[in-house]
Amino acid sequence: MAPPILKLDDIFLSFGGTPLLAGASLQVEPGDRISLVGRNGSGKSTLMKIAAGLAEAQSGEVFRHPSATIRYLHQAPDFDGYDTVAAYAESGLGPSDDPYRVTYLLEHLGLDGSEDPKSLSGGEARRAALARVMAPEPDILLLDEPTNHLDLPTIEWLEGELQSTRSALVVISHDRRFLEKVSNATVWLDRGQSRRLNRGFGHFEAWRDEVLEAEELEQHKLGKAIEREEHWLRYGVTARRKRNMRRLGALHDLRARYRGHKGPQGSVQASASDAQESGKLVIEAEKITKAYGERTIVAPFSIRVHRGDCIGLVGPNGAGKTTLLKMLTGQLEPDSGTVKLGTNLEIATLDQRREDLNLDDTLAHYLTDGRGETLIVNGEQRHVTGYMKEFLFQPEQSRTPIRNLSGGERARLMLARILSRPTNLLILDEPTNDLDIETLDLLQEIVAGFAGTVLLVSHDRDFLDRTVTSTIAPADPENPDGRWIEYAGGYSDMMAQRRGAIEEKRKAEKAEKAKAAETATAASPDSKGKAKLSYKQKFALENLPKEMAKTEKEIAVREAKMADPALFTKDPATFNKLAAEMEKLREQLTKMEEEWLELEMLREELEG
Repeated sequence: MAPPILKLDDIFLSFGGTPLLAGASLQVEPGDRISLVGRNGSGKSTLMKIAAGLAEAQSGEVFRHPSATIRYLHQAPDFDGYDTVAAYAESGLGPSDDPYRVTYLLEHLGLDGSEDPKSLSGGEARRAALARVMAPEPDILLLDEPTNHLDLPTIEWLEGELQSTRSALVVISHDRRFLEKVSNATVWLDRGQSRRLNRGFGHFEAWRDEVLEAEELEQHKLGKAIEREEHWLRYGVTARRKRNMRRLGALHDLRARYRGHKGPQGSVQASASDAQESGKLVIEAEKITKAYGERTIVAPFSIRVHRGDCIGLVGPNGAGKTTLLKMLTGQLEPDSGTVKLGTNLEIATLDQRREDLNLDDTLAHYLTDGRGETLIVNGEQRHVTGYMKEFLFQPEQSRTPIRNLSGGERARLMLARILSRPTNLLILDEPTNDLDIETLDLLQEIVAGFAGTVLLVSHDRDFLDRTVTSTIAPADPENPDGRWIEYAGGYSDMMAQRRGAIEEKRKAEKAEKAKAAETATAASPDSKGKAKLSYKQKFALENLPKEMAKTEKEIAVREAKMADPALFTKDPATFNKLAAEMEKLREQLTKMEEEWLELEMLREELEG
């Protein structure tokens, strides 16, 4: 086992009251891909900042390898002093780092580097910050919610980039699919302490449930042991006094353990407040369009939304998802076409920009609209502190200003408010941002069980797969041109249908080429009436398998050398050189495989 390059042990931190971290640990070795998970407010970001050296623990051991480089992705990057995005990203490079990495990353993240950092949107700021921390290819990358505000193509590109990086990773994210793809270990932060599972996030939830069940069983056994000792105390004090006093002391210890046990934080318990049932037809859009200048955002698009539908909107940032959503809900007039809204609609909206939040409001004032200490939920009068507890807020937080809440707590507060309002049409714009996984589970259940209609904009593939009945996406996601298509099912269903359509198109093109080749052959003066492979094509077809086998052996040799766990620590330069050579060889192998496959298909066509 390779020695750790980062180790946090028995970390303690408290801001008064219940400690935030009480014996938490985190160990990172070369090659680790760790997903750091836990409830909102459990201390994940704080532990990561301690690892990065941006915060200090009150006690505990912190070890960072003297030669190790660490980069931390800030949720709110500071652009002060930088005139361009390129200058900001390059400031993260070390003396021996390659400046081309900045250009490469910015290009793939959709930035050219000349942008003014002060005018960036939330998504653009996140992309610039990612380029800055990834460009140096540090020994450890600490990423706090890297996918927030990113669109799906960028998230999928980021997954591939992180899977191939030499950097060890520690990642905090609410995106299940993302964590499943990039992690090979999971650290669970719960009630101030940490537990490690040496498997990726895909195995975490089943393991967590087993741990909690075992803990509950142990607490039950402890309760039964106390009952037995109390029975002895009342009826069985007959032995020597010294022995009895010792047993009495043990009983006091058992009671202290039982009382001191802090169970897991509860789950959010809520459902959407029902409004009067809407009409059967909720929205009917007929050939609606929208353009800004020369750019078409929505080409003629038609859809009928019925009561009970849950429709997801996906696509790259800037493709026009929010514009289309606003037109469908009557907030924005189309340039042409018509939109008809159904009857008895009660609309509630969750906005990703949190524009509904007045940061100076208290939690109670925000939830009750300033109308005292109570609110009406599903026709029942509720005290605001009782309602807050269902969303894991403590009664003493009722007078807390919203500005003191974390991002996840603000998202949970907005969810609490929107679910208290009678509604039959939910508009959710990026509702999963900043929510912990348990609250995401609740939101999923609410959306899936909602009797009304839901329009949902999201980049969370897992959430879409679990909730929506159909998905609206750009016809050409690479180059959105205003054409939108509705696909049945969730995100994975949409991708499968797209792959099927692409395959059908390829088959049609192949058939067309084959027909054209037959026509050309028939018209050829060749006495045999058949076209043939050229000498160069024949040579390549015969020799490419040998070249591929040779390249595979070269890759295997380098893989064997890199498998030495001590190589990175002893000779990082050689490790990096081997990694670069492997990447180049794999690219060559892919090109050779594609060329051989095309030639083999051509040979089969010509030989009939």
